Amino acid sequence: MKQNLPRRIAVKIGSNVLTRADGHLDVTRVSAIVDQIAELRAMGLEVIVISSGAVASGRGELADIKRLDPVSARQLYSAVGQAKLINRYFELFREHGLACGQVLTMKENFSDRQHYLNLKNCFEVMLANGVIPVVNENDTVSVTELMFTDNDELSGLIAAMMSVDRLIILSNIDGIYDGDPSEASSSVIKEILPGEDIGRHIRKSKSSMGRGGMTTKYNIARRAAADGIAVTIANGRRENILVDLLSGKDVPSTTFVAAAVSPSGMKTWIGHSEGFAKGEIHVNEGAAEAIVSQPGTSLLPVGVTRVEGSFEKDDIVKVVNPEGRVIAVGRVGCNSQKAAEWAGKHGSRRPLIHTDYIYIV
Repeated sequence: MKQNLPRRIAVKIGSNVLTRADGHLDVTRVSAIVDQIAELRAMGLEVIVISSGAVASGRGELADIKRLDPVSARQLYSAVGQAKLINRYFELFREHGLACGQVLTMKENFSDRQHYLNLKNCFEVMLANGVIPVVNENDTVSVTELMFTDNDELSGLIAAMMSVDRLIILSNIDGIYDGDPSEASSSVIKEILPGEDIGRHIRKSKSSMGRGGMTTKYNIARRAAADGIAVTIANGRRENILVDLLSGKDVPSTTFVAAAVSPSGMKTWIGHSEGFAKGEIHVNEGAAEAIVSQPGTSLLPVGVTRVEGSFEKDDIVKVVNPEGRVIAVGRVGCNSQKAAEWAGKHGSRRPLIHTDYIYIV
């Protein structure tokens, strides 16, 4: 066993790992994963579980129902399936003398700093008391515009929030291939370095049981790695996959190497709040270059060309360069009216966004 084990990890388990082809919960697979997590706990690791499978589990229980629209069906299946799923986890972990607790969350819980910190505290309390968090999106109340892309996105947010050392995404495929996985000539890409772009190898298809696909996994993994978190994509149906990965065994998987320097907790939250931005601050070429290439640069009014949207002080906004590309996300120091009034003015040293609150995209 390697001695440089991580202190805290997050494990995301996809729907295709936890359910059979008929939509029913694969109890044998759930049990095998719980056995592995119990072994990791015995090694001294803190483990956060992000588990899909509730909707698929509920679908397997409610085969004969009237036709429903997609949102209503998701709410119904998840209400039944989540109860079944967490009960299974509870009983299996208890066999190992371990306690688990359910955490259901929604995307909006990450948009407000106070809600974000409350959620973080919930996880910290659970881990400090030896309770394994089992996390899923609250599909019973989430609707389309409030939903995560999938649990891959949720796992990335939780990994960053909890400053885990490693995020392991378990799917039904060994990792990212350098070609079509169905072709014998294709092989799994073992390692992706910080800043390396292999997007050309990503297949656009989505999984059969879940909402996600490799595109989402790739994007989430790249962002988490940039935040200093190593990310591994592996096949959750391989026997003992978690223990083998953390033992350093050479098993098929793709690992995104973590960047050497990670942002502060505040900047991490800001970076992952891009989807909740209330407006845009457009900047000239000089300001854009300074923000991206000169660490410690604040956004001053003189570099602003225009302001879009309606926002208040401390809201999240996007910073956009002259080509229309988002280069940063920041927590703004004034409302949109004042930002528009100050745009382009010389002499003011009061930043619209202080460097401590800018996350470079």
